[in-house]
Amino acid sequence: MTDTKIDLSKYENHLGRKHQMVRLLWSVTWALCASWLPRSVGKGWKNLLLRLFGAKISKTAHVYSSAKVYYPPFLTMGEYACLASDVDCYNVAPITIGANTTVSQGTYLCTASHDVTNPLNPLITAPIVIEDQAWIGAKAYIGMGVTIGQGAVVGATASVYKDVEPWTIVGGNPAKFIKKREVGNEK
Repeated sequence: MTDTKIDLSKYENHLGRKHQMVRLLWSVTWALCASWLPRSVGKGWKNLLLRLFGAKISKTAHVYSSAKVYYPPFLTMGEYACLASDVDCYNVAPITIGANTTVSQGTYLCTASHDVTNPLNPLITAPIVIEDQAWIGAKAYIGMGVTIGQGAVVGATASVYKDVEPWTIVGGNPAKFIKKREVGNEK
């Protein structure tokens, strides 16, 4: 036990005014111009809105209407990358999603936490990288600072706190190696 006292009355958000203004404008824009569209309608329109707010998104990337992007300037999506329904992309730090990668419905991508060793619990951040040809299963959690290797699969509802090797399949909480991923030829 320790005698340290936690006093959050002194907590400060250090993200800055510009960041907060972009967030406010972005939230209103997405709510009015895209979130009400049927999930897969208006792909080009939604990509344009994200690009106008600083995202680096391929023309073939797909962001479903119910997906939440916290801060577009910190989002990069490659060719045929997909953020499916109800994905929560909490990108206080950069998130990169590679080509031909799917982030399935209900997944939470979280680039921030708080330093629990400091009594003021200051915000800490680290980027997430999901490499090409990966698949993140439904309702998975990907934590800050994690890299999902090329071709890796994260099973549904898995919680990932450490890097995932390329061409492996992981699952569980915390996510553990299940087996190597082997992809056959198209039939």
